[in-house]
Amino acid sequence: MFLALAYFGTDQSQVQRYLSGKSIRESQLGLVFNAIFKIPMQFFILLVGVMVFVFYQYNPSPLNFNPAATSAVMESEYAEDYKILQEGQVALEAEKRIAQNQFSAALDIKEYTAVQEAKQQIIRINQKDSTNRVAAKSLISQADDSIETNDKDYVFIHFILNNLPKGLIGLLLAVILSAAMSSTASELNALGTITALDLYKRNKKGKFTEKHYVLASKGFTLAWGIIAILIACIANLFDNLIQLVNIIGSIFYGNVLGIFLLAFFFKFVKGNAVFFAAIITRIIICIIYYNLIHIYPAGEEKLGYLWLNFIGAALVIITAIIFEAFDRMLSKPPTAN
Repeated sequence: MFLALAYFGTDQSQVQRYLSGKSIRESQLGLVFNAIFKIPMQFFILLVGVMVFVFYQYNPSPLNFNPAATSAVMESEYAEDYKILQEGQVALEAEKRIAQNQFSAALDIKEYTAVQEAKQQIIRINQKDSTNRVAAKSLISQADDSIETNDKDYVFIHFILNNLPKGLIGLLLAVILSAAMSSTASELNALGTITALDLYKRNKKGKFTEKHYVLASKGFTLAWGIIAILIACIANLFDNLIQLVNIIGSIFYGNVLGIFLLAFFFKFVKGNAVFFAAIITRIIICIIYYNLIHIYPAGEEKLGYLWLNFIGAALVIITAIIFEAFDRMLSKPPTAN
């Protein structure tokens, strides 16, 4: 809830959409439609990934989904070893289809023992499959260490190019590019505008024309675009990008949400108290993340990262109120005896 409050209520990439409404009513409708469609849309996006996984349980898949990696190893001295792995993969896929059918049949007759045996068989086959793929990546690295062996980004592309009708492929690629351009444009414009107006204009001495600030905004947008590209170049090194985005958001969003809640509901708290409270909260959240989440393997964390949103918001509010109370006590003139 706190992650959603921060994202849809304070994130500039979202808020600027409400601000572009012609009226308050139109902005309210934009927020409501976001709330209504966000969950089913996210569910559908994740369901696509699940269904592609199910598809490859019954249909053949390459040892490595990156075609460049496959070409590199097939043109190297390790081609014969790779072909042996491919032959083993074909046999495993046949076994997997049989095991999946046995599992489905056992579920239909509701036979517990048969279900468990079929499930264990699928697990064993998937373990062999994983071993095969790791061996394939090792051969690819030996053939050409400059080739990216992590092929998770190519799975959906492989599915589209090899299993969808040609016309639908073009339409789907157009949709993907349009969605990517829309999201990227809104966020880059937000970052460029905030940097130009809230930081550059506020701290730049002298009077300048609006044209100057427009050019500055374009320059900052370009700079943020370069930063985004650099981040995208290393993002593929992470196994779960959706989780990574939510972790990064949770580290920062709680702080921002707390500042907005202070502005709306605790108007007696002044800017200095909020500023120092935000800095202290940022340090505490980073310490909590490193000691309770970051150093543990996935699934063994001592604290779920989504809690950082609530903790951050609460810490900013409580700390700012305490700072404000101390500031008033210190600035209060002494009473005469």
